[in-house]
Amino acid sequence: MNKQVIEFGGEAVGVVVPDEGRMRFVAVKYHVWDLDSRHFRSADEARAAVRNLMVSQRARQSVLRSPDTRPEYAVA
Repeated sequence: MNKQVIEFGGEAVGVVVPDEGRMRFVAVKYHVWDLDSRHFRSADEARAAVRNLMVSQRARQSVLRSPDTRPEYAVA
């Protein structure tokens, strides 16, 4: 097992390094900080976790920015 760069959308967001028979994720970008120091069975599992986190964050942001979420009392 060697260290491997983990990318998302063509951007390096972290690396996985061997640690106690597993792969430890080291975040290099703030938006994947929640995964920092987590252990994975493989680099592919870490990539899937990054993808899931990013999709979740984007979905949450789109809900927060949606114009349909204005309170009932808002004046247009």
